[in-house]
Parts: sequence; C-alpha cells; structure tokens
Amino acid sequence: MVNVRELYNQWKEMNLPNYLAEELVSIAEDSSLIEDRFYQYVSFGTGGMRGVLGAGTNRMNVYTIRRVAEGLARYIESNGEAAKERGVVIAYDTRHFSYEFACETASVLGAHGIRSYVYKEARPTPQLSFTVRQLHAYAGVVITASHNPKQYNGFKVYGVDGAQLTPQFANDIVEHMENIEDIFSIKVCELEQLEQQRNLSWLGSDMDAAYLEHLLTLKANDDIALNMKLVYTPLHGAGLVPVSEGLQAFGFQHIHIVNEQAVQDGAFPTVSYPNPEEPAAFALAMELGKKVGADLLLATDPDADRLGVAVKNGEGYELLTGNQLGALLLHYLLSTKQSKDTLPDNGVMLKTIVTSELGAVIAKQFGVTTVNTLTGFKYIAEKIAEYEKTGTFSYLFGYEESYGYLIETFARDKDAVQVALKVAELAAFYAKNGQTLLDGLQNLYHQYGYYKEALVSQVFEGKHGQDEMKAILDNLRRKVPESIAGLAVKRFEDYLPGLTTLADGTTESIVLPKENVLKYILEDNSWVAIRPSGTEPKCKFYFGVVGETEEEAQEKLKQLQAVFV
Repeated sequence: MVNVRELYNQWKEMNLPNYLAEELVSIAEDSSLIEDRFYQYVSFGTGGMRGVLGAGTNRMNVYTIRRVAEGLARYIESNGEAAKERGVVIAYDTRHFSYEFACETASVLGAHGIRSYVYKEARPTPQLSFTVRQLHAYAGVVITASHNPKQYNGFKVYGVDGAQLTPQFANDIVEHMENIEDIFSIKVCELEQLEQQRNLSWLGSDMDAAYLEHLLTLKANDDIALNMKLVYTPLHGAGLVPVSEGLQAFGFQHIHIVNEQAVQDGAFPTVSYPNPEEPAAFALAMELGKKVGADLLLATDPDADRLGVAVKNGEGYELLTGNQLGALLLHYLLSTKQSKDTLPDNGVMLKTIVTSELGAVIAKQFGVTTVNTLTGFKYIAEKIAEYEKTGTFSYLFGYEESYGYLIETFARDKDAVQVALKVAELAAFYAKNGQTLLDGLQNLYHQYGYYKEALVSQVFEGKHGQDEMKAILDNLRRKVPESIAGLAVKRFEDYLPGLTTLADGTTESIVLPKENVLKYILEDNSWVAIRPSGTEPKCKFYFGVVGETEEEAQEKLKQLQAVFV
C-alpha cells in the first residue's frame, strides 16, 4: 500500500525546481490533493502515458519523464548494441514543457549510450512515425497530450515500424519502470556531451522535405478546383509547417491561415480546449472563412494527428463528424482507384469497433473487406504490419470516429497532415461539379441509408472517480438487459473476457485483444458501446443507428441515448 504522506515528504525534501517545490508547499494542509498526486504513478498504457503537469508521482514532470525514459532505455538495452545504435527519434508538440521533456528523454537515453534524433522544432506525431521508419530507428517518442486541455502533457512510445507500442512491448517497458527503486537517482547526460559523443543529432529541414515528398504521392486527381478557398488553423500546435507547405505543393492557390492560432503556444490562448472535434475550436476559423469566402475549413489538434473539417453551408459552416468524413474519404479513395483500375482484389479497410458501420457498407459495394479492431490506432497499425507480412490483404484506408485517419502507410499512426491534403482534394473535386462535401454526404445517405452516431462522455476525476467508473461497468456486466429502448439485444460483446453472448445464451469467442469494453448490438443493427478512455478520466458511451430517413435515424438515436445518459 502506497503511503502518500511519506512520498509527499520525500519529494518535499528533494532539491526540486522552484515551481514544483512551491506547488508541494501550497498543498501541505490538503490531504486529498496530496493523495491525488501520490497515490500512484501516472499510468503507462499501450500508447504511453498522459497526465496533468505538476509535482508528484501522478503528475507529468521532469522526474516521471525520467522514469519512463529510463524504462524505455532499459528495454532497448536489453535488445543489444544494435538496438542502441539504431536509436530513438524524439519529437514534441507545442505544449508547456514539451521541449524540456524531449531533452530530458534524450539525456536519459544518452546515459545508456543510446542514440537520439531530436527535432529542433515542434513537429506532428505522424511525422515522428514517418521519421522512425525513414531513419530505421529502433523506437520513437513524441511528447504530447494530443487534444487534451493545456494542463496536460504526455509521453507516447513508438516501435521499429513507426507504430504505437502494442500491449506486449508496453508491458516490457512497464516492467523495467517498476524495477526503478529511486526516481531521483536516474542518471542523465548533458546534451553537449551527447552531441560530442555523437549520441545526439538534431533533425530539421531535411526530414521535413522527405516527409513532404511522401505527402505529394497522395495527389491522385488533377481535375479539381485548385482556386477553391481554404482556411486552416493549427490551433497553436505543430501542424502549421507540414499542412501549409503540403497544401501549397498540392497546388491550392488560396490558403488562408488563422494567424492568431498560428502562434505556437502551449497555453492555447484562443481556445479552452484545443480539440478539432469541438465546435468552439472553429470559432476563429469561421470568422476568417466568412471574411474571405472560404469553401472549406481545416483544423488540426496540437500534435496534428486529428483533423476536423467544416464545410460552407449557406451563410455559415457545418462541422463534419469523424464518421462522416471517414465515409466520404473512403468512398472517394475507392472510387478513384476503381476508375483507374487500381483497386486490388484483396483490398481491406480497417476501422474500430466504435466507428460507424457506414464505412463497412461502402467497402462491401466495392468488393473491399472490412476488418474491425479495438479502439486505438495502434491496433490498425498492427493489422497493416500483419498484412504486409502475410499478403492476406492490401491495405486501402483506416480510420476511427475520433477524427483519426490514415491513407498511405509511410506513417503508422493517424495522420492529419495526409488527410488535410486529401480532404482539400476531395472538396475541390466536388467543387469542380458545383457541389460541397455536404452534397457528397447526402449522396451517400441516399445510396446506403441514414447512418447516425453519437458520443457522450462522463468525467470521473481522481481515485474516487475511477472507483465509481469501475463499479458502473461491473454492474453492467452482471445485468445484461434483454432489450434496450424497446429493441431486443441480439448480441452482447464483452471484450474483457473476450466473449460474445447471443440472445439464446450461446457464446462465441472474440478474436481481438482483451480490453475493458462492452457493446450491445440490437435487433435492427443499432448498437451501443461503453468504454473507459485510455488517456482521460472519462467513460465514453457510443451510439450508432441506421434509418430509412434522417428523421427516423435521429429518433432512434435519441431513444438510445435516453437509456444510458
């Protein structure tokens, strides 16, 4: 059992940076705040770790960064000298302490004689993934908390294939971390010393050019309206350089950047939540869009792995959901390949279990197989690697409802830079025919049915919140309903034991890794999924329906949501 007061006192007695020492002094009389900072270490999942900045073992700070970097270093060391020589690529976004944490990581790795390749400036997560592959590095690290609020930061780890770590390798790193007896005794090297030893190299324009060269391979249609007006905002993040340069290289002539949000600032001063899924994040882009008459608005999150899109709709703009944009992209990609006779016989589309079924229906029409994965792009990347090895399928597209997409596999994580360029091409394709992406979406609904989805998140902060969330899920497991919103449950999928229970009581195995997710499939193919977030203190409720009309689909969605939230 962790003695939080003893840990607190130990930290308080150390020679900490002033901002951490002052924080500990300020909470001396509040046992609940002390407990929250020290009852555990920031958890390390399959993708890495993410948490609030601050003092303590359950916070992101220089010491918890050194701990995870030490775990990674010991893991690489255990794989021999060749692994150490191949080294680690390190990138970071624009958040508070991102650059400092990147340098600390290189310092810890260097103390083990492991080479680091560190970007001189903030660069996107997908560019990190690309660079690991390009340099044949043994691993990659990106310091980011993705789309979380400003008080967060994180540490994501990538393997030799440029994909986020899968559970097996993550567990190896955790095991090494847990064997660290004293977090304050972890050895570090000065960066100047590492440079002299050639164990630290700085990355810059050469790697930017290599990434851009690969991005240009995405362009598949010259018969588009290149004079279409675009607005792009990086939301103070790392996407500015590759997205703006990529759009220019694609030939777009009217690109307008939201200047207030082009400033790389970890305080995210113009938004309360730097997430392109949030309508409020588009406020300044919409203002600029109206001013310049833009047809399309694009927004990337701080590490530019998620893309949000808004389309001109009369006097204003309408945001597309991740499911809607994924369906539009998939249909365009498959149609383009079919028209050029390059659609493979063994094509596959990958999506997560909480992503809309519209994509699967579209894929089926083109003779393309759909394979579902658990939530998290690491599982999509794992399938890409598997199919490259076995030749079973040819990868065509992968996406998840939370604004993550991957087209070409030179990166192995969701890539908002790739998709920003491709969405611009897609919108320009419709514009050439006097249509918008909204027209294209209605065409899909008319052809395949009105698919509607919703996501509702409930927040469970701190230890008490985590215990409450666990109790809710345990209760749902014990009492599986026969019907939901008047519709019979035909399948109940529990991904923790890996079992599907059918309406007649028989069971089937789920051939996916075990994860704390519940999913109910109803008699009309509507569905509900419930899962705790792997990166935030939230429980997420996903809903999906299909109707013959938009009104029917909306009513079904409303009734399903009323049961759970």
